[in-house]
Amino acid sequence: MKDATTRAGELLGERLRALRQRKDVTQVVLAERAGLPQSHISEIERGIMLPNLVTLLRIAAALPCKVSDLTSVFDKEDVSKLVPK
Repeated sequence: MKDATTRAGELLGERLRALRQRKDVTQVVLAERAGLPQSHISEIERGIMLPNLVTLLRIAAALPCKVSDLTSVFDKEDVSKLVPK
């Protein structure tokens, strides 16, 4: 079984990738707009990096979308299982 952090990261990464692709924005363009390295966007999308709140805000502003568009993926999950013990 995957640990909670990994699962949470995968969910967020899949959601970010889907939103970015739906808006026809590349990782490079999103990174430039958000003021982040492209490697950070890639790592978030692959579930390797969990972004902090400021990074989520930057990404939402750069897409543009609501922060809840990124995080609503967790509404369908038992969040108690996504929090490290």
